[in-house]
Amino acid sequence: MNVIVAKSSGFCFGVKRAVNTVYEQLEKTDRQIYTLGPIIHNEEVVSDMEKRGVIVLQSMEELKSLTSGVVIIRSHGVPKSVYKTIEAQGLECVDATCPFVKKIHRAVEEQSKTGRHIVIIGNDKHPEVEGIKGWCQGPVTVIENEKEALDFLGKIDRDVCIVSQTTFNYNKFQDLVEILGQMRYDRVVKNTICNATEERQTEAQKIAKGVDAMVVIGGKHSSNTQKLYEICRKECNQTYYIQTLVDLDLEAIQSISCVGITAGASTPNNIIEEVSKHVRNEF
Repeated sequence: MNVIVAKSSGFCFGVKRAVNTVYEQLEKTDRQIYTLGPIIHNEEVVSDMEKRGVIVLQSMEELKSLTSGVVIIRSHGVPKSVYKTIEAQGLECVDATCPFVKKIHRAVEEQSKTGRHIVIIGNDKHPEVEGIKGWCQGPVTVIENEKEALDFLGKIDRDVCIVSQTTFNYNKFQDLVEILGQMRYDRVVKNTICNATEERQTEAQKIAKGVDAMVVIGGKHSSNTQKLYEICRKECNQTYYIQTLVDLDLEAIQSISCVGITAGASTPNNIIEEVSKHVRNEF
């Protein structure tokens, strides 16, 4: 069996930086370490950190109940108000927000102060988007699909600034921006999709077009992995979304001659290697 593994698979810069930050803190301090939400969307990585004593806070209520310890801000970022809460509680804050996400925070804060309505292209329930909204000083709208974009056109009454969730589908972003281009008000468009995301999506699409089956590896809550799956599924009907090797149906691909493998930005290299080696050796 021929196995093609995407070169862009595995940890992106922001994820690697966040994960390393946690492990560095574990070596550096004896104080209790907390992360506000899982540091990245990968259950295996988070589980390993918990085994080492890291506690994942699931809500602001839990954060507000703390009186000591180190709180690490995850790669997705948080609203501006969270930093004030951490300071008010007397906690140490270690910021592992992806620099590309930080750039969006600065942009929407600056643009909203000028009176522009902020439009975020992305998933309203995703933690990165929730964080971005928390840096806006005025009205903000999240748009994920064509219907929401068209509905917005009939409601807008001021100039806008359009940004994107870093892991959004690049082609879909362009389509939605084109729709929003019909508005009569001035608009500032900032393509804030991470370069690594765009590169990963482009490579995955190319591989999926030329293989008999495609395997996409990543956490079930990982937005960028879900986007990879959607892109690959359009090009290759036999596309599988797995978290680890255990989830892969080997019988389904045993008669396949060529398999492509890609992975989300929060997938450790050891999991990618385990899957690719097993597929090669099994067949």
